[in-house]
Amino acid sequence: MTDDLRRRAAADGLATAFLLATIVGSGVMGERLSGGNAALALLVNSIATGAGLIAIILAFGAISGAHLNPIVTVIEAWSGALPWAAVPAYIAAQIAGAFAGVAAAHLMFGKPLFSIATKMRPGIGPVLGELVATAGLILVIRGSSRFGIPAAAVAVGCYIASAYWFTSSTAFANPAVTLARAASDTFAGIRPRDVPGFLFAQVVGGVAAVALADGASPSSRNRAEDERKRNA
Repeated sequence: MTDDLRRRAAADGLATAFLLATIVGSGVMGERLSGGNAALALLVNSIATGAGLIAIILAFGAISGAHLNPIVTVIEAWSGALPWAAVPAYIAAQIAGAFAGVAAAHLMFGKPLFSIATKMRPGIGPVLGELVATAGLILVIRGSSRFGIPAAAVAVGCYIASAYWFTSSTAFANPAVTLARAASDTFAGIRPRDVPGFLFAQVVGGVAAVALADGASPSSRNRAEDERKRNA
């Protein structure tokens, strides 16, 4: 692994840690202050997550690309924007960062370092919600990134904040996030037995988004080929 790849992967891992600290921490805070009002707790959680995403992408985008998500990393490699050799380092850093972020949130709020989540998200509804949330996320990233990192940051943050509300799963849309939230018995948690369905839906959603984007834009293959040549 080159020093440059190590630096970029570490940055993406740190960015993912901040994302999970934001998701879990705001979930705990929202639940504590909402007086049992689940809608208010979700509103707090969604606003904090959306705003945090904007800040994180702006801060880390120029360093690592601010993928924060294994599906985004794989799609970037498929498009030629990232060498395939960099994918394992990025994904390992994202997963490690996600768990580190959960641990940080737990410590800040006086909870055990990790705990098995008991929040149930069962059934076909949340799985379909994850497919829609992930497909939408990838389409938003691909559509907004042409306008630069600031535009993508705002678009992604706003999309996730809204997807908390219009999807039945509350828009995890990220395998690293899903795995780490299974280790958090908090408002943001997910019961481990519900994780496989979410992961499957996220992969399918990512593939569907790429197929839709490529079908809608015939020139995308040409752009991908240009990216591959530039990274060769």
